Order: sequence, then structure tokens, then C-alpha cells
Amino acid sequence: MNKKTFFSPLGLVSITAGLVLSVAMISFMPSSLRIDLTEDRLYSLSDGTRNIVSNLDQQLEVMFFYSDSATEDIPQIRSFATRVQELLREIVMASNSNLRLSVIDPEPFSEDEDLATQFGIQPVPVTQGGEEIYFGLVVTNGSGENMPFNMQVSETIPLIRPDQEEFLEYEVIKLVAKVNNPDLPVVGLITQLDIDGGFDPVRGQATAPWMVMEYIRQLYEVRRVDIAGIDANNHIDDEVDILMVVHPQDLSEEILYQIDQYIMRGGAIMLFLDPNADSMVTQSPQGTLIPAGMRSELPRLLEAWGIAFENDKVLADNELALRVVMGQSRRPSPHLGMLGVQRNYLAQNDIITNGLETINFSSAGAIAQLEETSTIFEPLIESSTDAMLMDAALLENVADPSVLFDEFVSSQQSYVVAARVSGLLDSAFPEGRPIVSEEGEESESQSEITSNSLASEDTVVEQEVVGSEEAEEEIAEAVEEEVIEVREHISGSGTIANIVVFADTDFLSDRMWVQVAQFLGRRIPQPFANNGDLIINALDNLSGSADLVSIRSRGRYSRPFTRVLDLQREADDRLRTEEADLLSRLAETEASLADLNQVEDGEPIGQITPEIQSEIDRFNGEMLETRRRLRDVQYQLTEDIERLGANLKAIDTALIPILLTIILLVMHYLRVQRRKSGN
Repeated sequence: MNKKTFFSPLGLVSITAGLVLSVAMISFMPSSLRIDLTEDRLYSLSDGTRNIVSNLDQQLEVMFFYSDSATEDIPQIRSFATRVQELLREIVMASNSNLRLSVIDPEPFSEDEDLATQFGIQPVPVTQGGEEIYFGLVVTNGSGENMPFNMQVSETIPLIRPDQEEFLEYEVIKLVAKVNNPDLPVVGLITQLDIDGGFDPVRGQATAPWMVMEYIRQLYEVRRVDIAGIDANNHIDDEVDILMVVHPQDLSEEILYQIDQYIMRGGAIMLFLDPNADSMVTQSPQGTLIPAGMRSELPRLLEAWGIAFENDKVLADNELALRVVMGQSRRPSPHLGMLGVQRNYLAQNDIITNGLETINFSSAGAIAQLEETSTIFEPLIESSTDAMLMDAALLENVADPSVLFDEFVSSQQSYVVAARVSGLLDSAFPEGRPIVSEEGEESESQSEITSNSLASEDTVVEQEVVGSEEAEEEIAEAVEEEVIEVREHISGSGTIANIVVFADTDFLSDRMWVQVAQFLGRRIPQPFANNGDLIINALDNLSGSADLVSIRSRGRYSRPFTRVLDLQREADDRLRTEEADLLSRLAETEASLADLNQVEDGEPIGQITPEIQSEIDRFNGEMLETRRRLRDVQYQLTEDIERLGANLKAIDTALIPILLTIILLVMHYLRVQRRKSGN
């Protein structure tokens, strides 16, 4: 088509028809076809989400309660509601018709409002006049029309908060998974601590479970794993969804093997290590402290999982040290081994720690990733850089925490207190189940003795025997007669292993995070830190399937100008410097005035002398000058931000058209040159 044909009436009509046809084709394309060009893939579902919703056992209903009519004049909420609905529609489209979405506007005094209240949706006031809106979500296995309410299984998000938007996909799918499988997850507990209650020999009475266990039992079924009963006769129950191992010590090879095989079978583990478990310390009748196995030990499994842990080193942190009252002094003083970790040291991009404010630790250790390991090591909680690893023996029976400062030398690096470890793992027992003699001495691995018998499926050894020809014959005969079964050894995890590791056990104890009041025979918790919330978050995350655990944070929808933030930080630093300088000079002036107001015997003069008045005038002048400089800093900040904004506007409105104009001029010039050369 030449130039004349292109601009002819027929050419223009053809172009218009082509555009109309293209728009029509796009509008009739399936709505599932889309391209996500955002940096954090904000509008793309995780693979885990797609796997879960496309394989549900039943059809579920997703009910989004949103006060549409009441938010007509609140654009921020309407914009957020639009994004929520877009996400929900994406999830429903990926579900192969397993999910049905209902958007409900619960107007005042309507049946929809009653339904929202029935499901526990929380109304939120948005005006000074008390007008309330609903903004919550319910996932249920049946609507009120076809199933009585008391027979429905439902899960609710009472209020969807904008500051938690990046985790909304995870929260929605967690609800879907719970409704699809409403049975309580099972937590298997392995510990020698009295975390679940015990007996105090000094007082001669039973001790109550730690409050964290009462928290856990509200949402999970807890089964104590009898470590004395784990031998070749049994294994960790397959019904255990999460294995909670607290302060492992002196575990037999058989127990270690069963923990190893549990995670090889796809189980999740929450592990608590400690270089100095204060909770293991007991008091004698005379009142003296008796340490009892204060260091955790699990070297063989930790190495297989790619985790480094020095069980003789305690983390000391000068910046995060809690102020405590100890010893003869009743005045609070900082304790380097007792840490109050604030939210800026918690991983805000992980669902386990996001939104938590304070986690308190006592004589915690540090964990790290071993070199040349294939696992993914994601820190959840870290120390400040004003920290060091201190000999654990220094913190045993500390009466005066100030003595720890004599040994403190900051390493200028941060340490990891808690982490998430994931990946494909190899068994810590590559040769198979260990065979232990009656005296408890490890012998040859069973795979070397009965390699043929281990090839059978789902087998469990019924007795431990020493490796020998007679033992081999006994096992072979027992297997042949189906008297015993031998569970097949698993040499590698078939799915991604999920482990959450904490380098402290004392932070689980009540004294570190909760006060317990007694009321009418009931224990009423009054938390002052988020330790309990942290444990529930971790269990909540690990109790889901591997698909649920894999659902990532969706990233931030708010994209602030990083240059503006940098300018504000620079201005804040300058303001703090100026203010600190002013306060320093004020202190010097006050000291100078105090000296001028005294005679030689130290008695005050009682009147303003010319020298005192001169000093006051001098300071007032300096204060006015400092205030002027502070105003200049603020003014300069505002001017810099406005200049940056003006430059960005100029780029957006002028630069792009200028570039396009230059490109067109260059193309025109090249076309003219080609035409001349052709002639």
C-alpha cells in the first residue's frame, strides 16, 4: 500500500474496520487470558493456590461482605475492594468450578447484615457519626438456603485489613483448605521439658502446662510422642501433621531415625534448640539452683538439614537487651542475654512473623546455614549488629547482669535466632535404620543386614536384634511368616521439606511473654509480648499442605518514591543532629549558669548578675539560630521534594512526547534520504 492508498477513504475505512474487529476479538476472548507486567507479580496466583483450589473434595462458597453503598464517598476503600474482588475472581476462575463467589452488600437492618453478624464479620466505624461498614470474608461448605447454619463448616476473616493485603491470597486459601478438611491438625510433641505440665518435687505438687500449650490446644490436637516407647517396634504416627521437638537431648539413634524418616515422608517440623535452657534449672530444698541438661543436642539431623548451631554459645545483644531486676539491686538494669526483639528485626515478608511487635527471648542461641548445602535458609528473627556470641557458661546462675558487660565485645554483625528451612533433603541415615544392641551400642545398619527384606512395602520392625547371621535368619523368617513388618527406608524426601527452627526454648515459658491471672478457677492469660502468636502462626503455616506453605507474599501495591524516602531520611538525620547539638549546648549553658550563680562556698547568690544575664542572652541567641537552621532543613526538604516532583512531571508530560517527536523526525529524515538515493 503506497502513501496515497493509505490515506485514501478506502484505506482509512479499512484501518477503522480492523481496529473495531481487533477490539471485538479482544472483548470476546476468555477472561482468564491476561498478562501480569507488575514487578512483584501482584495479579498472578501462586502455583500452590492453583493446586489447592483445583483439587477440592467439595464445592465451597466464598462470600465477600462489602458495604458497597456505604463507601461511595471513600475512594481508598473502594479501590481496595476492587483489588480484593479481582483476587477472589482469579481464585474462583482457577478452581475448576470448585468455588463460587458471592459479593454481599450488608445494608443496615437487612437480612444480609444479619448474615454477616451470624458469620462473625466485624463492623468497622468509618465516620464520626458512627456509620459502620463491613469488609470481611467467609468460606463455607454450604449457603443458608441448602444447609442449616449449625451444620455448615465455615471459616471467617472478620476484617480484611489493607496493611495485610500482600498476605490476602494466603489467608483466603488457608480458609479454603480448612473448610475443605475441617479436622483439627495433629501436633506431635517430643520434649523432656515440663512444657505440657509436670511435677515439682520441691513443692510436691503438679505444675500446670505452659500457657503456650493451652494456646495450641485451642486449635490443634496435641499428642505426646513417647520417646521411651519409640524403638524398632513403632514409628511416629502418620496422622501427625507437625512434629514439635522442644530441647532435644540424649535422643537414641532409633528416635533420631524416626524423626528423620518422618520428614522424609513429607512431615513438617518445628524445632526448638537452646544453648542454655533456663527452664531446665530446678531448685533444691535449700534453694540452690541445680542445672539439668541445659544444652540441646541434635548434631546428626541438623547437619543433614543444613543447619549450623553452636550449643555452647549464647547470643548477647546490647541494643535489644531487656532491663530486668535481679540480685540485691532493685533497680532495673540491661541483661545482655535477655532480648526484646522488635518488629524491625522480624521478617515482615513472612506470614509467620508479619504484624508481630515484640518477641522476648532468654539466653537464646544462634543458627546459620551450613556451607555447600542445597536447602533454602530464610531468617525469620535476627539480632541487631551490636551483638556477639558469648560462652553459655557465663550465663549460668547470673545474679548480677552487669557483669556480662565485662565480657561483651560487639562483633558488628547480626545473628539469626529463628529461620525457615526448606528444600529437598537426603536422609541423615543413608545406610538405613540403625541396629542397636541390647546394651545400646550402635551396630551395623539394617540395610546392610536385611537389604532384601527392606524392599517390601510399608513395613515396621517388631524387635531390635544385633546384626549377625542368626539375626538375619530370624528377621527373614519373621517377615516370611508375616509376624513382623519392616517399613521401607526412605533415602530422600520426595516433597519439599518444611522446618521452622528457633534457637531458644525459654521464650515459650510464661515468664517471657504472659502474665496468668486466676479468675473463678480459670487461668486468664494477659500477654505482654507476641511469643504465643508467633508459635500459633508457625503451626498454622506448617499445618497446611506443601502447596499452602509455598504461597508467597504478593508484594506491595503501594509503591512509594524511594528517592523521596531517602530525602526524608536525610532530613531527619540532619534534624536529629541539630537538635542533639542544641540540647548539648543547653546542658552546657545550664551548668555555666549554675556555676555563675554560686559564690565560693557553694551557696547560691539568689539574684541575676550581669554575667548570668549575659549567658542567658547568649544562649537565647543560639537557640533562635538553631531553630532557624531547623526550619531551613524542613524548608529545604520540602523544596527538594517539590523539585523532584516537578522534574518527574516534566519527564512524564514532556520527555516522552519529545522523544517520540525526535524518533519521527529521524524516521522522516531517513525516508527522505532513501527517496533521494532512489532517484
